[in-house]
Amino acid sequence: MPWLRRRLRRGERGHRQVIPTPPISTPAPFALASPAYGAHMQGMHHRSRFFTWAAWQPWVMWLIGAVFYFYAFFQRTAPSAMVPELMTDFRVSAVALGQLSAYYFYAYAAMQIPTGILADYWGPKRLLLAAAALSGLGSLLFATAEGMIMAAVGRLLIGAGAGFGFVSTLKIVAEWFPPRRLAMLSGLTMTLGMAGGIAGQGPLAAGISLFGWRPIMLGAAVIALVGCVIVILVFRNRPPKLRDRGFETADSGPSRTLGLLAALKRPQTWIIAGFGFAIATVMFAFGGLWGVPYLMQVRGLSRVDAAFAASLILLGWGCSAPLVGWLSDRIGRRRPMLMVSALLATVSIGVLLYTPGLPLAAINLLLLGHGIAVAGIVVCFAAVREQNAPEDAGAAMALVNMAIIASGAIMQPLVGWLLDVGWRGGFESGGRLYDAAAYQAAFLVLPVSCVFALLLAMFVRDPPAKPQG
Repeated sequence: MPWLRRRLRRGERGHRQVIPTPPISTPAPFALASPAYGAHMQGMHHRSRFFTWAAWQPWVMWLIGAVFYFYAFFQRTAPSAMVPELMTDFRVSAVALGQLSAYYFYAYAAMQIPTGILADYWGPKRLLLAAAALSGLGSLLFATAEGMIMAAVGRLLIGAGAGFGFVSTLKIVAEWFPPRRLAMLSGLTMTLGMAGGIAGQGPLAAGISLFGWRPIMLGAAVIALVGCVIVILVFRNRPPKLRDRGFETADSGPSRTLGLLAALKRPQTWIIAGFGFAIATVMFAFGGLWGVPYLMQVRGLSRVDAAFAASLILLGWGCSAPLVGWLSDRIGRRRPMLMVSALLATVSIGVLLYTPGLPLAAINLLLLGHGIAVAGIVVCFAAVREQNAPEDAGAAMALVNMAIIASGAIMQPLVGWLLDVGWRGGFESGGRLYDAAAYQAAFLVLPVSCVFALLLAMFVRDPPAKPQG
């Protein structure tokens, strides 16, 4: 085009002003939008991260550990829903059945202190894998057992596997979450455990009525083995970029041993551990094993109603424990809470066992009330922590936890032995039948234990008052 060529020649001869071209830059996300639209899109951007695997991975890791704790509590209370069947199939007395159920507690208690060390040395993945494998194998042996020896080995393996559950889950929380989430997730884990204990009573009793106890236990074995596969494929010990969380779940081996010896030398440790042992007797001996047959044979309840009533102890415990702990912290004293706990526990179990003609609603209310009273156990851990040096507090709390578990290990076979002492030779469907007098005599140790807890609570020292201002 001629006009374009002439203009170009004139531009070459004359002075040309060069206008610099601004650099090309990529605008920030949503910068070209209006302020309202930009804020909306930024919110959409952040919300989209909510649906990523990185956002949910910590909760999935915690849920794997918490579900196993649910499973461990289910196995703890399961024998209470199958007492007649176990006594008939294995042809055993009450003391032998109590011993069989208590094998779980023996193994569980023995694993508590080693678990804290192994959690740091191995990490929670190996612990959970070992726990699921032991529990699955134990459930398989228990479900297929033809005699007491194999059944006892099965219960021992189940208890050993279950002993890893709570500490492993605390280790998961420490690795995957900031410290401010520890209390909340510990409480949620305990709540899920209580739910497992409830599932091992009423719902399990209904399942046994339909399918029998052996298929149910075989199903429990399969669930544990599936858990092994999930742990292998999904679980990770820690996030890809681990940051220091400022929390440890276990001390080293030497420091834990020294702390254990120091805690044992303090009388307050023994007093508080004794309170925990005594106050837990009803929850383990009645709610964990002998309560269901008592409610069926003496109170005339159906299996499902009896199992549901016994599970109310756990329900009351799980619902009120956080409130009791908060109230104790609020008033700054431990002894009044422990005394009230023991007094209410004594009254509720005494009225239940020795008041004739109670309606179902009253039985349920008393058992729920007893569970609320037993929630004073949580104050034991705060009390023993305050009575020991900070470096010894972990070992002291482990001792209290072992004392509480030992309550089930000792009281379940003891009540069974007392029932056999009062047995008058009756049988029902091939199993021993105990009358009301035998149960009342055997269960006398339960209110006596609660009274003993009340006496011990009187000797618990409160922490020194904090100065005002």
